[in-house]
Amino acid sequence: MSYLDNILFAIVLGIGFGYFFNNIRKIYRNVNLGIDVDRKDNPQARWKNMAMIALGQSKMVKRPVAGILHIVVYLGFVIINIELLEIIIDGLFGTHRIFAFLGATYNVLIATFEILAVLVLVAVVIFWLRRNVIRLKRFMNKEMVGYPKNDANYILYFEVVLMTLFLLMNATDLHLQNVPGGFSHFIKAGSFPISQFIEPMFNGMPNEIVMILTETFWWMHIIGILVFMNYLYFSKHLHILLAFPNTYFANLEPQGEFDNLAAVTKEVKMMMDPNADPFAAAPAPAEGEVPSKFGASDVQDLNWVQLLNAYTCTECGRCTSSCPANQTGKKLSPRKIMMDTRDRLEEVGRNIDKNKGLFIPDEKTLLNDYITPEELWACTSCNACVEECPVNISPLSIIMDMRRYLVMEQSAAPMPLNAMMTNIENNGAPWQYNQQDRLNWKDEN
Repeated sequence: MSYLDNILFAIVLGIGFGYFFNNIRKIYRNVNLGIDVDRKDNPQARWKNMAMIALGQSKMVKRPVAGILHIVVYLGFVIINIELLEIIIDGLFGTHRIFAFLGATYNVLIATFEILAVLVLVAVVIFWLRRNVIRLKRFMNKEMVGYPKNDANYILYFEVVLMTLFLLMNATDLHLQNVPGGFSHFIKAGSFPISQFIEPMFNGMPNEIVMILTETFWWMHIIGILVFMNYLYFSKHLHILLAFPNTYFANLEPQGEFDNLAAVTKEVKMMMDPNADPFAAAPAPAEGEVPSKFGASDVQDLNWVQLLNAYTCTECGRCTSSCPANQTGKKLSPRKIMMDTRDRLEEVGRNIDKNKGLFIPDEKTLLNDYITPEELWACTSCNACVEECPVNISPLSIIMDMRRYLVMEQSAAPMPLNAMMTNIENNGAPWQYNQQDRLNWKDEN
């Protein structure tokens, strides 16, 4: 490669990584719009969660077919991209297979990459068939029409193109390595168990044409990787990166254990304090201080872990397929809850970008404009969605926070629930009769 090629490669690399880190910065900013919550306790358990669930894929294999195929694609993505380091060095300095000095180790690495590439192609074809031919029910929900469905297919097509370019790049490279007497800078390096069967298709071509082809495949492969990397921001496949922090910061409390609102806890303690003045006025808020809400009506009312959950959602639908409310025909889909939260968070982020770092109220909220009360009240709070999620996302925590807002800020609970709470307040029991009559049933014949 000439110096011009090296400079062009450095520019392409700088643009690709620059755009990527700019998008990562936006995600970091948007996630931090949420309320602060402490998730630094018990680091040993958190590291274990991340190792077992994000790295070890332990929850994926609960559904063996999809789990094993996902592990193949995951390993292929991680291991094959080790080769990216060599591509970057070769591109910047004009070298050819810079790590060839590793000898037998290098041969094993290249051979492993090729075998994984074929396995990834097989897995991707099966995934495509499951989505588009078999049409599994969980991929056909109404929230999966339009872009969400296309997005899943785009990623599969990306994988096919990248793996094919990788094998073609190796096949043409092998062809030039085998030119009698050597050709240009192509040294003998690597073991090619798959591309050796592709290489014969270039027999009879002039070596100069094959060299143009290998450089074309090389450029298309690296540009494809950079495009794929930057597409992640707009895709559900952002979980490739975010699954690790998401599992680390996941809630360690027992499922079904909900947090107490500090303001409510304080009020209850004052009520039970015999020395407290029941007629004392609440302290005045500081100047400019906005009173905190009970629950959440928009993304800024959620905590930052819940917003990280929204960005991490894989849209796999395991949560929705196991939701008893959804199975009985109700409107609730936990997957849609996460997708709506992410869409609203992105909308808020664009508002901030447009207004130079400030959020200008847009007369929209997550509640009502994206998620309806009907969806929220359909939830049975059974935790099935939390248990099923392969990356420890909790749609239930968002549902419960929005329910809190409906009940405590708007008194908008369903009529049976309002009646029950009124009875508890007045009678000390869910039933509509006096406390003194609660044991009358024992006297009945």
